[in-house]
Amino acid sequence: MAERLIQSIERAADVLELFMVSNPELSIKEISQKLNLSKSTVHGIIKTLEHRGYLQQNPDDLKYKLGIKLFELGNFVGEQLDIGKVARPIIGNLVDELNETVHLVIRQQDEVIYIEKVEGARALTIYSHVGKRAPVHCTGVGKVILAYQSENEIDRVLSSAALEAYTKYTMTNITDIKNHLQSIREKGYAIDDEEIELGLKCVAAPIFNHQGKVIASISCAAPKMRFDEVRMPEVIMKIKRAASEISSCLGYREGNNPIETGLESF
Repeated sequence: MAERLIQSIERAADVLELFMVSNPELSIKEISQKLNLSKSTVHGIIKTLEHRGYLQQNPDDLKYKLGIKLFELGNFVGEQLDIGKVARPIIGNLVDELNETVHLVIRQQDEVIYIEKVEGARALTIYSHVGKRAPVHCTGVGKVILAYQSENEIDRVLSSAALEAYTKYTMTNITDIKNHLQSIREKGYAIDDEEIELGLKCVAAPIFNHQGKVIASISCAAPKMRFDEVRMPEVIMKIKRAASEISSCLGYREGNNPIETGLESF
């Protein structure tokens, strides 16, 4: 038997969900038109939500915006979400599908740190391990996190980082790296093609939190010979899909971030 839904709560949720990046403030008339509800109905919902702190009115134009109560609740939810715990089952499924090593990293200052590493049956010995730090300019996981930062932050990181050349394929020129980061944003994924270790290739995708910020990334790593042109589209698609699933579990919804996510198909 289908559960009975309470219409008034459904409508209140509909009202709150109208307030996105493109609609930070709305009037009662605008809400009424968007939801096809009478002004009197919308007025009652708005005033109730305002009374409880979920909405607040701008005294200048009398429009409404999200209130501090939602910020308080959102922070509480964010504190309860352990990204490793959330990502673990999704990473496990990805390892089963690809039979390769999968990493989860977070940014810490101007580096990334590995917080999860799950090996497939065809695991290879590579430099990574849980707790290890790595540079952002020449790792897939680092580049894909850096690519979604603000231009000022990217400039700051690249100007202060050592930009060491780990192999002959490592990019060390700031202009080249910035152009590469732009390409990553457009595609929604990053590739490390022997930039940190010869013979190693990896594909990485960004993980967004509920505020639309890229806070982590996942990658699949394998010997370059196993990531040929035939297999790469599958790996890219599955990595991006897994990253998108983790982002959704963290509360991310497309449109939360003014930067395009690039989660389109390969």
